[in-house]
Amino acid sequence: MRSRKNRLRFARSKIHDWGLFALEPIAVDDIVIEYIGEQIRQKVADHREKIYEKSGIGSSYLFRIDDDNIIDATKAGNLARFINHCCDPNCNAKIITVDGQKKIVIYANKPVAEGEEVTYDYKFPIEEDKIPCLCGATACRGFLN
Repeated sequence: MRSRKNRLRFARSKIHDWGLFALEPIAVDDIVIEYIGEQIRQKVADHREKIYEKSGIGSSYLFRIDDDNIIDATKAGNLARFINHCCDPNCNAKIITVDGQKKIVIYANKPVAEGEEVTYDYKFPIEEDKIPCLCGATACRGFLN
């Protein structure tokens, strides 16, 4: 996998509130950005999610690494937290291990044009309470979960 620092910006998105956009073309297999935040356990994530809801934080940015570890980018994250879901995304998320520590990297699975919104499939588990998808892709599944 090739890697370089990509220039990105967050701006208003047609998909959902804010999104992350490429300021230059990004090639297939380039690392776009690392998803950065605080690594916490599942129990802590469950507790924080309730606190975030009670305090009026509309969105929490919890990204599962494995069965018991989650990256919480809600208060200590980077621009990667603004990447929106798409059913036909131009990027994928991948868990990698660097010096014994698991990290989440977002990399391009197809060319991303300058000005294009960076997206990936959140791959939420199927649940009864459906979250509508607004990605607008031709093959949109209609729901995130």
